[in-house]
Amino acid sequence: MIKHAMRALVLAYALPLFLSAHFLINDQIISPKAAAQIETMGKELTQKTGIHAYVITTTHSIPRTTNLYHYLKHYADKLSTPYAVLLFAPNSQRIGLLSSSEAVKKMLNGDEVKHYAIDVISTIDSNSLQSKYDVGVVQAYSEMADEIATAKGIKLATTIHDKYHWIITLVRWTVLLGTLIIIWIYFGHPIYRRIRYGKQK
Repeated sequence: MIKHAMRALVLAYALPLFLSAHFLINDQIISPKAAAQIETMGKELTQKTGIHAYVITTTHSIPRTTNLYHYLKHYADKLSTPYAVLLFAPNSQRIGLLSSSEAVKKMLNGDEVKHYAIDVISTIDSNSLQSKYDVGVVQAYSEMADEIATAKGIKLATTIHDKYHWIITLVRWTVLLGTLIIIWIYFGHPIYRRIRYGKQK
């Protein structure tokens, strides 16, 4: 009897959270804390612009030959128009930015939004993969929401783009610097030595 009562109590507390999870369709990839941030930003964006911004994270393998708009049809009953969708499929190494109309698409810089996730997730450091997924997806979602809001001439109070923009910029420059160093070590320096000292026998 007590066990059944406890289950009912847990369900009563958990049900509002499940019912309010409108903007994240999560396949156990994003943590509850990151999910809560997405829901907060998504709710404000919809209230102020009428546009729904979703995140779909999936463990499904999506072949490179699969059109992401075709894949999105699996979630059609969970999306309200007009919408923008950030699709994250880490097992397939695919990130997509999709929209319900050309008008919404024109509000977004797809490469910029995706880079907010890619720059964080691809960085080699001591952070866990879970942390990278959380930060990368939340940052990308925040950028997507901000771009829609800017196109509508409003400013969102819950997004984190402005607060952490310098971190993403630093990550980008770190990745770029690391790439340049690798290119120099393996290609530039050997060529320089051959030019200066002549090809060694």
